[in-house]
Amino acid sequence: MDLTEELKGLLLQSGAVLVGVGDLKGIGERRYGIGISVAVSVPKRIVRELKDAPTKEYYEMYYALNDKLNKIVSDGERFLREKGFDAYAQTTDRVDIDWNRSSKLPHKTVATRAGLGWIGKNGLLVTEEFGSAVRLSSLLTNAPLKCDEPVDASRCGQCSLCVEKCPAQALEGVLWESGMEREKIVNVEKCFEKQMEVMYKATGIETDLCGKCFAVCLYTQKYLKGNYGDSET
Repeated sequence: MDLTEELKGLLLQSGAVLVGVGDLKGIGERRYGIGISVAVSVPKRIVRELKDAPTKEYYEMYYALNDKLNKIVSDGERFLREKGFDAYAQTTDRVDIDWNRSSKLPHKTVATRAGLGWIGKNGLLVTEEFGSAVRLSSLLTNAPLKCDEPVDASRCGQCSLCVEKCPAQALEGVLWESGMEREKIVNVEKCFEKQMEVMYKATGIETDLCGKCFAVCLYTQKYLKGNYGDSET
């Protein structure tokens, strides 16, 4: 088994449902030329509830999945360092969010480079297997890994369900292409303000979570109706 297969196997064994390796040349941290993207799926029962409003269970699961992702990428970092390579897990405590609610190298950017999916009209990663019902993390390295084929363009086509259902009307309905600025897809401030509003109204919790735009996605609905992944957990 080569290094790439061994690493992917480790990350899947640690709990990832999707793993990809991307070439980061020209983007992100110049110290690292390779990005490993990992995803975990949001349980189906929680996604179904988001069609109406965000829930306390979604809030709790959101942070539980973040903790799970932190462990997965930390396991990968340790594995690569033990092999003699430099590696950096982009855990939640290491990622700085700036004034524009963005990070230097977003997980979803690594995910598109690693072939996991594309950026939908909802401004989130969309995967063939789970739609946007995923949480993401990433791991950076200089290890000589075999890269997967990147995804450079949207596969949303004419579908605009997320745009129509967005409570904030913050989505522009634009088809993404690699390198496109986030602001052409979503009005971040309108999205943030409405998330705070709907989350507090539904749960009494003051945080920016909503979820409707990914719950209604046709690819997410395909995940809910299919047999791929866990059934209800």
